[in-house]
Amino acid sequence: MADEYCFACGEKNPIGLHLTFDFDGERIFTKKILQKEFQGYDGTAHGGIISTLLDETMCKFISAKYHEKAVTGRLEIRYKYPTPVEQELKITAWQENQRKNIISMRSTVEIPDGTITAEATAKFAVVSLS
Repeated sequence: MADEYCFACGEKNPIGLHLTFDFDGERIFTKKILQKEFQGYDGTAHGGIISTLLDETMCKFISAKYHEKAVTGRLEIRYKYPTPVEQELKITAWQENQRKNIISMRSTVEIPDGTITAEATAKFAVVSLS
């Protein structure tokens, strides 16, 4: 299953986010500056886009660590503060635990001053998508 048209990370998707990731073995990171096209209220990123950033980063952790595909089974997001557009965002994800093929993850969105504007918890199912 090719990811080249994935809205979040696909290189060939002309309207996608084009996220790239760095994995240190314990956490995965991406940075993104969201343009105005991704805003909800004036100057604030749309909550659905923030959800996408959090979800994709957690899923990429599983791909990086286990070299497996996974699908989101449950996703819970806490929007703590408005997330601005046109500022660099750092999205980080890490694993909390694993039970058989279910992996529990956490992720955060952070702005340059260190404020975490959103955080997520999720459960992913490792699957074979052949």
